[in-house]
Amino acid sequence: MSSLTYDLTLAGLSVGSAAALTGIGLIVTYRATGVLNFAHGAIAMVCAYGLRQCVVEWGWPLWLGAVVTLVVVAPALGVALERWVFRPLSVLGGDPAQTLVASIGVFVLLVGGAALLWGQGARDDAPVLVPDEPWGQLAVVVVLAAGVAAVIRWTRFGRELRAVVDDRHLAVLGGIDADRVAAAGWAFGAFTAGLTGVLLAPYVRLDPYGMPLLVMEVVAVAVAARMRGLPVAVVVAVGIGVAQAQLTRLHPEGWAEPLLQAVGANLFVVALLVAALVLPGVGTRDALPRTATARVPTPPGAWIVAGVLFLLPLGFAGRDLHTSVQVAALGVVLLSLVVVTGRGGQISLGHAAYAGLGALFTALLAAGRFPGLPRLPELAALAVAVLLVAPLGLLTGWPAIGRQGLALALATFAVGVGVSRFVFDQPYATSGLALGRPAGFEGDRAYYLLELALLAAALLATHALRRGRTGRALAAMRDHQSGAQAAGVRVPSLKLFAFVAGAALAALGGGMLGMGLRAFDPAAYDPVRGLLWFAAIVVLGADSTLGALAAAALLVGLDAGTRGGVAAALVGLLAVLVGRFPGGPYEALRTAATRLRLRRGGRLTPLGVRVRRRVRRVKAVRKTVGPAGRARKKVRPVEPEASEVTAARPRPPVPSPQPPPMPTRPAAPPTLRARALHARYGGFTALDGVDLDLPPGRVTAVVGPNGAGKSTLFHCLAGTLRPARGRVLLGGRDITRLPAHARTRLGIARTFQQLAVFPSLTVADNVRVGAEQGRVADPGAVERALRLFGLDGPVRALPAAGLPTGTLRRVELARAFAGAPRVLLLDEPAAGLDSAEVAALARVLRALAADGTALLVVEHDLDLVADLADVVHVMTAGRIIASGPPRHVLDTLGTREATS
Repeated sequence: MSSLTYDLTLAGLSVGSAAALTGIGLIVTYRATGVLNFAHGAIAMVCAYGLRQCVVEWGWPLWLGAVVTLVVVAPALGVALERWVFRPLSVLGGDPAQTLVASIGVFVLLVGGAALLWGQGARDDAPVLVPDEPWGQLAVVVVLAAGVAAVIRWTRFGRELRAVVDDRHLAVLGGIDADRVAAAGWAFGAFTAGLTGVLLAPYVRLDPYGMPLLVMEVVAVAVAARMRGLPVAVVVAVGIGVAQAQLTRLHPEGWAEPLLQAVGANLFVVALLVAALVLPGVGTRDALPRTATARVPTPPGAWIVAGVLFLLPLGFAGRDLHTSVQVAALGVVLLSLVVVTGRGGQISLGHAAYAGLGALFTALLAAGRFPGLPRLPELAALAVAVLLVAPLGLLTGWPAIGRQGLALALATFAVGVGVSRFVFDQPYATSGLALGRPAGFEGDRAYYLLELALLAAALLATHALRRGRTGRALAAMRDHQSGAQAAGVRVPSLKLFAFVAGAALAALGGGMLGMGLRAFDPAAYDPVRGLLWFAAIVVLGADSTLGALAAAALLVGLDAGTRGGVAAALVGLLAVLVGRFPGGPYEALRTAATRLRLRRGGRLTPLGVRVRRRVRRVKAVRKTVGPAGRARKKVRPVEPEASEVTAARPRPPVPSPQPPPMPTRPAAPPTLRARALHARYGGFTALDGVDLDLPPGRVTAVVGPNGAGKSTLFHCLAGTLRPARGRVLLGGRDITRLPAHARTRLGIARTFQQLAVFPSLTVADNVRVGAEQGRVADPGAVERALRLFGLDGPVRALPAAGLPTGTLRRVELARAFAGAPRVLLLDEPAAGLDSAEVAALARVLRALAADGTALLVVEHDLDLVADLADVVHVMTAGRIIASGPPRHVLDTLGTREATS
């Protein structure tokens, strides 16, 4: 082996060892708590600064400073985070959305705190804890990995750790101290983070922003190991480190040279992109705190105050006016997050990349350096830059189709880091680049007027995307993605639309920010900024346009008027406390004000409403009966007739001579058929050749024990699961490969066992989503659905959040009914209902069947099945073992159970 190759291998082993330490710490923390610690890099940075403070500033011996930093400070920091940040979240239910935001909040808080304590400049005097010899570092990594693996596999603590990860509440019921396990995991994770920081500090730039991002780039090591395999993490880390070092030997000529140099210096970023965008996602649960109630409209007075405040800078001069120019531009960037995150419910940690691309493309176009395009005036360059960046929103929108939660967070973060490293930090793209202002708007005051006009346009665009049909579809996707698909919302297309619209707004704001600063500054759009902007928009109200403007003023104003880092520290502190007010402090203040406001009239409780209804019913009966007992007026029956349902059913549009803009449904109700369906989960056979027919006008029930395959069959019919073999037919059409929203538009509607309503929308808007997305053109469809299910009273204007279960079941059924379904799939519709509500539900379902709708009921309530169904199928072990009339099948089933 040549001397150069050997030296480069040693250097790669050193870098790979540090990356392996990061991977080990992230995996242990994740396995102990279920949290991907986004603050891992910030903890490493704080520990590196701590060791420098002890040794360089205070003059301590190196060994003493290392012991205090790594054995005391780092584990104590991990335990404190577990005790005061993440344990309260786990007690409140362990919502992954709030946990993710809190983790990002810790990152931002530590970065801002470090900037306040030690300044924002880079340090090059960090003490060297271990000599630049990789074998010792590699030995530490191997010993740590082997020790952790042995503890997890063969000790009681390891068994407790696995139990806590699988089900924390069940582990607690089994006598395991889950808090102790989580605290130990956090302490060890913080120790490895601190060790990584003190090992890297002498060889990289030690500053509050650079080191945390550098450490977080190697999260690819943990993702590649699927957050479980420690040996895989070590091998991947060492392999990438050695490969990155060896790539420095290559020096090609021509256009490939800068690209290869960028890849060689950022191979961990390439691995992060591959791990986040190509490998299956880690953690797919929801990623954003949902709005608990419908948004309270912002009072007009608040907008008047905001308008006055944004007009005040026109009277400023000098530095104050120059600072205000940045506020309006950043406000447009944050409005893009309102569209993507607040309304669409999608994580976007890489929005700084789109803002930076907007500024970069504007500068290149204005300088005449953009390939294939001539030099443009600044304002035209800004408009073209927005058009060029908008399609690039697919970089994050496309992964969002199949990802959510933590997986989507990693994908968007990877895109932001990749754009920063391979575009913004490369001299060939940004060297010698200046950015002027449009002609006639060179001065700060004139340019601020232009910014106000663009900000007003952005506000109108954001308002349009948050209202009407598109706004309701976005809110439905945010509140309950599966429910939105069942209502007919084209979720994949809507996600792409949200990211493209968000990228366009971010590019507009980034270009405005660059022209305001009169330069393209890559540091203004680094990935840490993206995390800070995301945290700010979440804690100040992700779905609030006014909150976005307040966040922009807060971030710019605090950093301009105080020491750098104050804004980050404050936003981080609020994000850490996000579990206390999921809708943000602005929403919490409005909710408190609403509760304290004197009400003009009293409101009946649910019990009072039922009593009043009974009293009115008695009065109505008395009015219809004369003194002699003869009926003077016909009383309307309680049970809806088929004719009533027919009159209330929304009709599809009548075909016109030209091709209709929306698909119409056949006049004759089709039969839904399943033929030889097979489905497997791992090595378990869930469906084994199931055949089923759902004829129109009949109620078909499927019963069986848990694990029999009922839910799998239901999902295959609804389109949320594709069978391994077999076909699903609607009439004569094969719909096996059609997704759920496409089947809804063909007339197959469904409900959910766990209620699938959209809590931030009113009852009427919930039903309206079903009609709009089901392509029903009848303007009276919503009103008839509300009237049929008894939702046409004052309840129609109430938010779905907080309504009784029985009412929400009716809301879900009304939403499905408003889409004019011909086949209705009901997954345990009686779950959570009392006997009176079950009886009312049965009456409505009978009327729907009498009108020609095909109904499938998967239900555990055998009394309801016996009373409602025309035919019953009994499933067990993935097969239908009995079929026939309900009384005969259920009696036979009961006899078998009694004799077995």
